[in-house]
Amino acid sequence: MRNDQALPPRTSGQATSRPSETHEPLVTIVDDDAAVRQALEELLASAGYETAAFASTRELLETDILARPGCLILDVRMPGSSGLDLQNQLVRDGNPKPVIFLTGHGDIPMTVQAMKGGAVDFLTKPVRDQTLLDAVVAAIALDEQRRMEALVARRNIERLATLTPREREVLDFVARGRVNKQIAFDLGISEVTVKLHRGNVMRKMEVASLGELIRAWQTLPHST
Repeated sequence: MRNDQALPPRTSGQATSRPSETHEPLVTIVDDDAAVRQALEELLASAGYETAAFASTRELLETDILARPGCLILDVRMPGSSGLDLQNQLVRDGNPKPVIFLTGHGDIPMTVQAMKGGAVDFLTKPVRDQTLLDAVVAAIALDEQRRMEALVARRNIERLATLTPREREVLDFVARGRVNKQIAFDLGISEVTVKLHRGNVMRKMEVASLGELIRAWQTLPHST
């Protein structure tokens, strides 16, 4: 990573580089090396990203920054909890925030563990500026995709809650490829009644086609 410009140092742990808005992506850096943190912040600021930097995972976990859109750049080995420990905790907590690992001490087993945990990339110091920026672009795009998918799923769950028990049964049958006649036989009701329930399902789920209905059903938790 190169330092082409000498910019003023930033306060660790505070979001920097432009006014903070919760919908703006934030690149969060956790590295126990102050020089590395500053260099990363300068590079990311030059590319227009808002950043927050921490010397340890403990410092990060004392804030609510993990709820912000964006990604994490983590050093693997640090005093106390490591970057891999933080990644594992995020997985346990159901937080899908994308992680980029940046380390001077990487090895193959460590890389495999990180990638199995869902890391976007595992980069070794020193790293080319463009390589790191490309990884950040990919990580933020992945975070946006995951957040949009989660939003769609929440909306579909809310719509599903408006269905009657019978309409939910019909939805499940339709999504599994059963035609009206088969559904009528399976449920012991008339085909006309199936068509009525199916129309109500389409309206309440706010879809205009069978394809949209199936895609909406696919976003729902299996236990719902």
